[in-house]
Formats: sequence, C-alpha cells, structure tokens
Amino acid sequence: MMLVNEIKLFELLKAKIGEKEAEAFVEILETRVDSKFEEKTQIFKEDTKSLKEYMDKVFATKEDLANLKTEITKTVYTVGLVQYIAMLASLIAIIKFLM
Repeated sequence: MMLVNEIKLFELLKAKIGEKEAEAFVEILETRVDSKFEEKTQIFKEDTKSLKEYMDKVFATKEDLANLKTEITKTVYTVGLVQYIAMLASLIAIIKFLM
C-alpha cells in the first residue's frame, strides 16, 4: 500500500523517468527506509536494555529498600534492647552497692 507521500513521489518520478522505473525507485526507497528504521529501532532497543541493566546495578529497587528498612528496624530494636539491659544491669549494680 502506497502512502500519500509515496504516491506524490511516484507521480513526480513517473513523469520524468517512466512508470516502471518510478515504481522500482519508490520500492527501493521504501525498502531502504524500512531497513534503516528497523536498524535504528534495534539500536534503540539495545540502548534501552543496557540503560535498564545499568540502572538496575546503580539504583536501589523497591525490594532493596524494603530489605534495608527491615535491617534498620532490626538494628534499632537490638540497640534499644541492649541499652535496656545495660540500664537494668547498672541499676542492679547500684542497688547492690548501696545495700
């Protein structure tokens, strides 16, 4: 199916070089444009894939952040528990010392 621009090009060329030659030229041109488009599309897909791989390595994912949150929560509770035990031990030592 020829697009409007192809039809215009075909009509212009047909008047100058003949119908068969114009048709062949338009087909060759269309094939080359399609080929270039596919090539550029493939390059874009490869660039997008490599960018995604880079971003996956450099930036944190939701899973990474969830794991970090879990680790921080565990650390905070552990430090709090150790402080509580230290204060309790200090209080017991002070009470024994005073008695």
